Amino acid sequence: MDVIQNRSEILFLYDVTNANPNGDPVDENKPRIDEETGINLVSDVRLKRTIRDYLYDYLGKEVFVREIRDNNSNLKTKEDRLKDFNSHQDLIEKCIDIRLFGATTAVKEQTMALTGPVQFKYGRSLHRVDLTYVKGTTVMPSQADKKQGTFTERYILPYSLIAFWGVVNEKAAQAQNLPLTDEDVDLMMEAIWNGTKNLISGSKFGQIPRFLLQIIYKGGNFYIGELDKRIAIQTEKEEEKIRDISEFQVEISPLIKALQENQDKIKELRIKADDRIILAKNGEPVGVESAFSGLPTASFPF
Repeated sequence: MDVIQNRSEILFLYDVTNANPNGDPVDENKPRIDEETGINLVSDVRLKRTIRDYLYDYLGKEVFVREIRDNNSNLKTKEDRLKDFNSHQDLIEKCIDIRLFGATTAVKEQTMALTGPVQFKYGRSLHRVDLTYVKGTTVMPSQADKKQGTFTERYILPYSLIAFWGVVNEKAAQAQNLPLTDEDVDLMMEAIWNGTKNLISGSKFGQIPRFLLQIIYKGGNFYIGELDKRIAIQTEKEEEKIRDISEFQVEISPLIKALQENQDKIKELRIKADDRIILAKNGEPVGVESAFSGLPTASFPF
């Protein structure tokens, strides 16, 4: 298959309820929060892990960065993992995450420094969030005190609506001879949506994908940029007290305006929306079809 020829831009919204979307390991695994603004932050690494896990676990695609243990239950190192591949090119051709996100490593004394064609900015909540500390107990005692169960503690967010913005840069793929295909990108888009929904773990259960937009451009060195800053929450509640997606609407007028102004550069818009998200134009609720009417839209196949 041919290397991708079209640049595309991505906007992804998902929410979390009573969960921790991205703990900070150097700060008691608390959800990442900008102390100045109260905005919840989620690293691009977290989203990439979601994508990788879905590609491997559900679609059976080989990925380089994943947890593998040897016969002694020890985690494989990067160096050990490299031994699974015959060459630099073998690694690239077999591992979809290398084609998407690049890598910096060495294969048999050859240095590989690939800038991934797909890049995401940090995700950020569209509102201030409420950090909550939860304590509990378990029925299993610790070794130190066998008379009672141990205490548990964790930090969660009662609610957070998070927006990610990303770009698929066809020039980066072409310049580095990375054989990233349209099919690879399509699988990544499926992994963003379904992978988020399938994060069913103690800290992540409660994450729901709400809106996904891919802008595929006709060509040229162009993209709109900052899609996450062209939408905003409108609510009558104090932002920290939001607990459900039904308690606000997402104003998309600046986004629609940017799309209309650059329609001549757009080949296609692919859109998927959860039925509970309330989109608005100029303060009034609007359906997805009506919101993007007049633009070249299509639905994702998943």
